Amino acid sequence: MAGTVQRVPQDAELLAPDHQEVRRNSSALRQVCLGQTEYGPNPADEEEFDGAPLDADVNVSPALVTDFFSCITARRDYRPKTLHRMISTLSSFYRYLYTQGAVVADPMLGVERPRIKNEELKYLKHSQVLRLIRSIKDGRNKLIVRLIYATGVRVSELCAINVEDIDFEEQTIRVTGKGDKIRTVFVDEATLTAIDEFIGDRIEGPLFAGQQGRHISPRTVQHIFKENAPDGITPHTIRHSYASELYRRSKNLRVVQENLGHSSIKTTEIYLHTDLEERRRVYQQYFPLSNGEAGS
Repeated sequence: MAGTVQRVPQDAELLAPDHQEVRRNSSALRQVCLGQTEYGPNPADEEEFDGAPLDADVNVSPALVTDFFSCITARRDYRPKTLHRMISTLSSFYRYLYTQGAVVADPMLGVERPRIKNEELKYLKHSQVLRLIRSIKDGRNKLIVRLIYATGVRVSELCAINVEDIDFEEQTIRVTGKGDKIRTVFVDEATLTAIDEFIGDRIEGPLFAGQQGRHISPRTVQHIFKENAPDGITPHTIRHSYASELYRRSKNLRVVQENLGHSSIKTTEIYLHTDLEERRRVYQQYFPLSNGEAGS
């Protein structure tokens, strides 16, 4: 495996767009092979990696991958998020190998990911998002934050929206998600009115234009949040807020999944959390000590 890892960055220009994550994560993949993360390298393992043969066999079974993670977790206590990152890196790596014909099967399809517990998803309530939007003075920046909340789009999707993608009659926007997948998101009338006033007479081109008339960059959107939002509130926080509010009010996880553009329902299950008010209502209504059935 190590030799194949070394070849991946060299072959990066041959990768299809769906596999660019392999190139971005080549450093993380090297760490996976060494069984290391933020704790630093093991010098002996590093030497073994550098001297690994280039013809190492990468055809492995899901059981072997599971044994690998069992081995490294026995040596060191990894956080669930760290294991998720390592598994995602290996998954991207093996997707690349499978499409290139280097392996006969993708072993990562049979590897279970650890559950991330005891971490509440960070999101804002509806009233908090509205206060944030009202506090922004610049019209374009205000619309950017509002549109993320109104549609739940990713930053990359927001930046790629063109004027011609917006259907004012149907109140929808066509967005391009991960893997160039096209989906339709819905927009409320007030947000559409703000968009209409913002674009004026334009009928095509980037909705939010940056330098030289090109699409605005994700980095610019991040900067807008840094300048206008409280610490720790990011575009992804607003996307979470959209999903949390939609699920809390509808209890329809499938619709939330499709609106967010998640390929797997498992990714959307993080929104199954219940808010404090609902927990309080259920407790007061059903727990015997809270509804008058007190013992002596």
